[in-house]
Amino acid sequence: MHKLSDFDIKNKNLTIRVDMNVPIREGEVIDQTRIKACIPTIELALKNNASILLISHLGRPEEGRFDDGLSLKPVAKCLSEIFQFTVDVIKDLEDETIYNGSSPIQVLENIRFFDGEKSNKDSLGKSLADLGDIYVFDAFGTSHREQASTHSAITNSKFSCAGLLLEKEIEALTKALKNSDSPFVPVIGGAKVSTKLELIKNINIKAENIIVGGGIANTFIKAAGYEIGKSLYEESMLNIASQILESNKVMLPEKVVTSLSFEGKNIQEKMLVDINKDDMILDQFVTEAMKQTLLDSKTILWNGPLGVFENESFSKGTEELSKIIASSDSFSLAGGGETLTAINKFINKDDVSYCSTGGGAFLEFMEGKELPSIAALKAKIL
Repeated sequence: MHKLSDFDIKNKNLTIRVDMNVPIREGEVIDQTRIKACIPTIELALKNNASILLISHLGRPEEGRFDDGLSLKPVAKCLSEIFQFTVDVIKDLEDETIYNGSSPIQVLENIRFFDGEKSNKDSLGKSLADLGDIYVFDAFGTSHREQASTHSAITNSKFSCAGLLLEKEIEALTKALKNSDSPFVPVIGGAKVSTKLELIKNINIKAENIIVGGGIANTFIKAAGYEIGKSLYEESMLNIASQILESNKVMLPEKVVTSLSFEGKNIQEKMLVDINKDDMILDQFVTEAMKQTLLDSKTILWNGPLGVFENESFSKGTEELSKIIASSDSFSLAGGGETLTAINKFINKDDVSYCSTGGGAFLEFMEGKELPSIAALKAKIL
């Protein structure tokens, strides 16, 4: 796979696929995390006097139709504030001002407004590939999607390469997946076992222990024979959870926070053995054994919260977990939207070795799958 450093980008026209699918409220970007992650690649291009056209999606608009509520204008405004010059939005691939505008950075309007993006239409991919001198792919968060801007544009380009962010993502995730120091301890939370089953199976082979949280933990707790009341769990996953438990690697909580409703009716702290049929498990405490396992580890993989942490009443487990990981000397890798939200809420992001920008892409990479965008980049030959 070619890197940006493999090319002379001085005075070149660069088409850069980024992931700037950010939350927007009343025309303002309210979380710049994904935008800031792309800045190193953009700054390198600017230092080399390159002209830049950024491509991104935003939300899920109806393909082929403009939707002002999902326009990238707020993203362009945010970039203008970061770089202190106007960043223009380009609405048409035939626009003659592409690479010839008053600003060195331009943003193509939401790529999902263009017909053929989701279906990986070759004609759209070729049009995108032909825009500039080099097609730079720097959108790890969309690298699991085989779409026109994430796949066909790469295969149709004369020259394509990974951006700096994609390089960092691959390096950090590969370190955790294949080259991690032992003991390796994953923390897997979230709602459903089914969405993370392949991840759990893949990491169970090399993990010293696995800490589970959220609805995923509830399924394992029930599979272990405990009452979970009205807690969220997956009936269809109980047999698989039982099989995974046989490895004796899964660490279950001992004490949890229950309520009779998500709103927090009759909140109580209970041991697993004391849960009754009307309880809902909405948070869990980190056991002393879990804490020591994390502190003794050399590599930690974290994906998913331990409870419904958005509610202060059910946030203690995730907060405690965050602080333990932050205090650890291990190489720590975190990924997934909820995980990053928890990190930003409870600790300093810099206390985690690497925070991935990927959600679905993060999961699929850690499952051992080859992602379409990365496969396309690897297949390119100069």
